[in-house]
Amino acid sequence: MIDRRSSPIGPVLRSLVSVRVSQLNGCRFCIDINSATLLKRGVPSDKIAVLDSWQKSGLFTEQERVALEYAEAVTLRSGAIDERLMEQLTKCFDDDAIVELTALIAFQNLSSKFNSALGVPPQGFCRLPQHE
Repeated sequence: MIDRRSSPIGPVLRSLVSVRVSQLNGCRFCIDINSATLLKRGVPSDKIAVLDSWQKSGLFTEQERVALEYAEAVTLRSGAIDERLMEQLTKCFDDDAIVELTALIAFQNLSSKFNSALGVPPQGFCRLPQHE
């Protein structure tokens, strides 16, 4: 995971995006380890538990919602990154943050697709109920 102290993207948001991309790619190992990181960073377990349906939850900030929407668009349908989404991104993030967010999403896609393809199982880092 991209995780540097000088990042324009906060640690919690980086971990939320990493878990969501991992969910989309079906990487149970990545969901496990990144959810444990979210817990360590102080995110309540109820927020982690509803991350796969964040659109229906009031637990996520506007910045988190925009980042998660962008993560889903990059992961599932890059053609869906339209003017509206870019406008929302630029309201919440500066150019450096958008570049870093994009790099994080791309890296997590690589990692989670790699681990998922090889069937790397979860290791029990996080004891939250796993959604299939």
